[in-house]
Amino acid sequence: MECLFCKKDAQGSRSVEHVLPESLGNTTMTLPAGTVCDACNNYFAVKVEKPFLESPEIIALRFHQAIPSKKRRIPPLEGTVGPNLPLNAYRYADGPVGGAISVPWEAVPYLIHGGRAIINLPPASDEWRVREVSRFMAKAALESLAVRLLDNPVGMRSLVADDQLDPVREYARYGKGKLWPIHSRRIYDAEKSWVLSSGETVQRVWESDFLQTSQGEVYYVLAIFGLELAINMLGPILEGYRAWLDEHRGASPLYHGKNA
Repeated sequence: MECLFCKKDAQGSRSVEHVLPESLGNTTMTLPAGTVCDACNNYFAVKVEKPFLESPEIIALRFHQAIPSKKRRIPPLEGTVGPNLPLNAYRYADGPVGGAISVPWEAVPYLIHGGRAIINLPPASDEWRVREVSRFMAKAALESLAVRLLDNPVGMRSLVADDQLDPVREYARYGKGKLWPIHSRRIYDAEKSWVLSSGETVQRVWESDFLQTSQGEVYYVLAIFGLELAINMLGPILEGYRAWLDEHRGASPLYHGKNA
């Protein structure tokens, strides 16, 4: 068995690979040990997923939506109180207390003497650090394809051997080549919820699919709390995706055609 990324022997690898981090609520979309070798798995955890999860945009999103890490921790968020005094806000996934605010000593006299305790926290942003998110998307795209081929050994071997995917493979694993752009837009509000047939109200943390255009391009499309991201798996261009959106009046591939 060869690694999906470096193509080296991964038979003895023990790491289960999460297509999306557990810190984004993914506990089911995984690849068994040996699909991605331990070396690549460890590299992605430190060099790709960690910078992505620690970007201001993801931290704000996880804080506002109360998404805990696998250790049940929600990242704190920096903000201000009163006349631009700094504070740290905390949310807790477990326990009787939902959250807390930490302010510096210089803010205490201001608050004690009747200062207005207006707290300002940065909202979840739709602006991304492109290189961080594009390498993350490249990794997730290849691994999502692998998930679909887990029961097809011939297809899995073809996926590893496919030289058309080597550029995006090497961009994800080694950061090689020029920046691969990401198409980003919001397709529904982050607070949107759905009512299941059971009557339970839920939010969608993430959802993903693939789009193949009439020009033969293949795009991986991922939405995180309604923020849709797309990457071209066959080259660092997005014109085909923009053309598809224009042709389909801005519909999302996640909710068009077979997904309607």
